[in-house]
Amino acid sequence: METESYHIYAKDRVLYCNLEKEDFEEKWQLLNVMVGLLSTEYTEEDLSYIKLGPKCGIGGPGRVIPQPMWEEDSYWHNTYYTL
Repeated sequence: METESYHIYAKDRVLYCNLEKEDFEEKWQLLNVMVGLLSTEYTEEDLSYIKLGPKCGIGGPGRVIPQPMWEEDSYWHNTYYTL
C-alpha cells in the first residue's frame, strides 16, 4: 500500500524527508516544543513542511498535495508547499 510522506524544513534547511505520517506527527510536535524551549536561531514560524502523495508510477517521485486537500488538525500550521 502506497502512503503519503512528509518533508520538514527549518527556514530553507531540510530537517527530515520522506517521513511516514506517524513519524511526521511525532517529529513535528517535538520540533515545535524544542524551538519554544531552547535558545536557537529558529522560531516556530521558521518550521514548515510539505505533504507528498503516493509515488507516481514505480519508483517515481512523490507528488505534492495542495494544502486545501489536507485534513484540518489544530497543530498543523506554518505550511509550505510548491507545485
